[in-house]
Amino acid sequence: MADSSSEPAFIIRGVTRSGQRFRPSDWAERLAGAFSVVGPDNRTSYSPYVQPSTIEGTKCVTVDKRLKTADPLAYRFLQEFARSNDLVTDNAD
Repeated sequence: MADSSSEPAFIIRGVTRSGQRFRPSDWAERLAGAFSVVGPDNRTSYSPYVQPSTIEGTKCVTVDKRLKTADPLAYRFLQEFARSNDLVTDNAD
């Protein structure tokens, strides 16, 4: 993800605060897919702001903080998703 922002990305980790792995196993792709587009070649392109990733062996969603300005409702949705599922986050607001 190209990031010219000086703020570190907001990371949603696929593990709950109690240490349980979040399910289903493809949750990060599904969540990031909600912000993706399908091109004329039928290929999915993830948003430059919301990308599935794996960090230290854990599925994550990496959110560019510029989304907060570009689409505040989408950013709040992602914050609430993490909160309501009791997921560990890094660099949350």
